[in-house]
Amino acid sequence: MPLSDQAFQVAPYAMLIVDPFRDRVVKVNPAAEALIGGGAEALNDRPFSHCLSASLPLWVSFTDEALTSPPAWSDDLVLLDLGRQPHRVEVSAVALPGGAELLLTLNERDQVERRRAQAELGRQHRSGEVGWQRIEQIFERIEGQNQLILGAAGEGIYGLDARGQTTFVNPAAERILGWSAADMVGHDAHRLFHHTRGDGSEYPVQQCPIHAAFSDGQVHRVDDEVFWHKNGHPVPVEYTSTPIFEMGRLVGAVVLFRDISERKLSDQRLHEALEEVRSLKRRLELENQYLQEEITAELNHSEIVGESPAVAQLIHQIALVAPTDANVLIHGESGTGKELIARAIHADSTRSDRPLIRVNCAAIPRDLFESEFFGHVKGAFTGATSDRLGRFELADGGTLFLDEVGEIPLELQGKLLRVLQDQQFERVGENRTREVNVRVIAATNRDLHEMVAAGTFREDLFFRLNVFPIASVPLRQRIEDVPLLAQHFLKRACQKFNKPGERIPLAQLEILKGYAWPGNIRELENVIERQVIVSQDRRLVFDDLLSMPRTPAVPAAPTTADPTPGAPLRAGAGASPARQCHRRPPAERRQGVRGRRGRGAARHQADDAVLAASQVGRRARRLPGEGREGVTPCAEHADDDAPAVALAYHHRRDSGRGRPTGFCQTPR
Repeated sequence: MPLSDQAFQVAPYAMLIVDPFRDRVVKVNPAAEALIGGGAEALNDRPFSHCLSASLPLWVSFTDEALTSPPAWSDDLVLLDLGRQPHRVEVSAVALPGGAELLLTLNERDQVERRRAQAELGRQHRSGEVGWQRIEQIFERIEGQNQLILGAAGEGIYGLDARGQTTFVNPAAERILGWSAADMVGHDAHRLFHHTRGDGSEYPVQQCPIHAAFSDGQVHRVDDEVFWHKNGHPVPVEYTSTPIFEMGRLVGAVVLFRDISERKLSDQRLHEALEEVRSLKRRLELENQYLQEEITAELNHSEIVGESPAVAQLIHQIALVAPTDANVLIHGESGTGKELIARAIHADSTRSDRPLIRVNCAAIPRDLFESEFFGHVKGAFTGATSDRLGRFELADGGTLFLDEVGEIPLELQGKLLRVLQDQQFERVGENRTREVNVRVIAATNRDLHEMVAAGTFREDLFFRLNVFPIASVPLRQRIEDVPLLAQHFLKRACQKFNKPGERIPLAQLEILKGYAWPGNIRELENVIERQVIVSQDRRLVFDDLLSMPRTPAVPAAPTTADPTPGAPLRAGAGASPARQCHRRPPAERRQGVRGRRGRGAARHQADDAVLAASQVGRRARRLPGEGREGVTPCAEHADDDAPAVALAYHHRRDSGRGRPTGFCQTPR
């Protein structure tokens, strides 16, 4: 056997000849067989790469380095034996002549490290006392570093042995507890500063989490306990007790604690602040509840002021229909308080804890009706930059008040009918059907019967809304309520304009009762507010109303207050005097129109009356005939005490056009 082969066989290191191109082991020495667990015959049955596992990429780069720039060395490789056990190895490689095969020399790293450690121990043993001195210096340096760390720590740290006696204390612990290291080291720490709970009760050592670490070997963390300062006052602390093991045996514990006095104080201040916030919140809730009650009191049906039979009938109807979910249709002239009736119905219903959503149908542009009622999704039309809830969704669970319902476009009435029937709808631009639970109260000052006959209002929608009709009686049909209403509006106006002490003399109340009030309650409120503003001597006067035509009040028609569902709804029955036997003259009708235009109506009427009076004075002198300055009153006004000049004015204004006025007919 050649000498090279003999050297290969007796080498103490594992040596392999590998063909990296064929991925085969060509030859192994006995040391390699011991490492791999088999000879070349066993390895010939499998590629060499199967012994490399996850280290294959490293082996590829290593063999490439060995072939291109030998020798190569690495200690990052792992070799798997035939039993699939990994071995961390140091490998050196060199290419054999011909360049097709590599000679690998492998050393197990664990064996190499053990040999190096043994060699180091041998050197230290041989060096004797010098080596031990170096080791002692190393330990002293480590201890000095540890002392620096303990001294720099802001938290208190102390150690305990298995008997609970203190072994060391850092400066922070001395500062927090007031005890010096000499006072603590060698003494029972529990008896020294952990003997009593924060409430003053005794703290048995058997229940102490710090000592529990000696028995169970677990880390114990406590967030709220007290250590006792040397001067006797408690120090709130949080601490962690960690057991110390030596050769698997519990020998003590190290305790790290922190003074949390500032945090406790901050927590107390925060708690007091939160309690104050809760107190303020409760106060605001009570104030909010009070304000809500005030608003409710301002708007509920108790503010439907009056003692007339018409008001009593109205309140009776509200009491009948409010507890139900029936749709209600309120009809009557403008300014008679239809919205107040709707709010009273909602306040007395089971839906009162949910909102009453009001929609003024007359104020919505025609193109936006569907979006306003049902909502829309983003991109449904130009300008729809985000999703928007409709009024029906907002009123879900509550009540939807449709004011001026007669103004809803005909093309939308069908969709509104579907919601009333099925309680379902779709947003504009969306296919999803949504369900709601909404009660509808509608109001109008128009004659819906005439609109149905004219084809501008759907008959089926009218019947759906007109489940329970309620007539809002005009003020001239409940003229006996004028004094109560005047006093009510006077009180509100005095508060609003900060002018207490204003009053209405009885003679002025009679003037108010003698006026026809074409603008109804809204006009009365406006007149009261105007007079409160201009009043100088705390007495309200209404002499300007004397210059206006004084139409006698028309008794209330009981048919309009009929609560029977399905009863005919017509404005002619008490809703407008133009439908009764006595027709209002054109001047008064024009005043009624002005009265429905909001604030300032009475002022316009006064101006018109002043102008009319000046004309009447001239014309009455030219009228022929008998009676009151040449005017013959009709049978209806034979006993009327109205000034003859006013009767002449009526006659002149209308009979001059060739038709009777309905009040007086004077031969031409």
